[in-house]
Amino acid sequence: MSTVNVWVVSADTRSERRIDPHISVEQLKNKLELITGVPVANQAISILSSLEDRSVVATLDDNLRPVGYYGLRDWHVLKVDDTNPSTSWTGQLTDVTQTDKFELSQEEYANRTDTVLAYKQKNKVGRFAPKSETEEVATAQVDIPIGSRCEVESTEPGLSKRGRVQFVGPTKFGTGGGVWVGVEYDEPMGKNDGSVNGERYFTCRPNFGAFVRPNKIKVGDYPVEELDLDEEEI
Repeated sequence: MSTVNVWVVSADTRSERRIDPHISVEQLKNKLELITGVPVANQAISILSSLEDRSVVATLDDNLRPVGYYGLRDWHVLKVDDTNPSTSWTGQLTDVTQTDKFELSQEEYANRTDTVLAYKQKNKVGRFAPKSETEEVATAQVDIPIGSRCEVESTEPGLSKRGRVQFVGPTKFGTGGGVWVGVEYDEPMGKNDGSVNGERYFTCRPNFGAFVRPNKIKVGDYPVEELDLDEEEI
């Protein structure tokens, strides 16, 4: 067995990875620091049965042993806990319990005259603009199946933004109308959770969702990328 497919989860991340079971626990920790943000010295790694069954199969407690010694197999979960979160940012980026937020109901927002919404309504911009027959034809011509794997065009050289198509169609945001494609990325490289301005188009984890125009996306056999941080598999 050369590699196994596993889930790697931490307080702030969750992703699919391919692991070489012959590497040591110490080597694994060095790789996972760059993925989870948990420092090597703080990592406590457990193997769970699956995402649904969180029973502990083993604890990776010997840095010198190979990962395969602990019985790691396909679709096990590598759960990475931070034993000293006070020295890192672990969990702090997703914990909003200590943040004071200004809240405004949708009705209160809609009644204000100094908002972006009011401007768009007055000037017939975006979703308030009259829809043309051209836009309706363009919607019908988009052939991007929901559920298909895809790769989204990136402005950063060498960066692949892969994921799965979760939505295709018109939206209430954006100017010019037309079709948008909702993508759930494999990594947290998005801007939302499948909803925009209170309108939900699909559901995914925060910062894993994004909406792009059809010409920015390629549909095909784009597998989840392997963890290849120093030109070797883990």
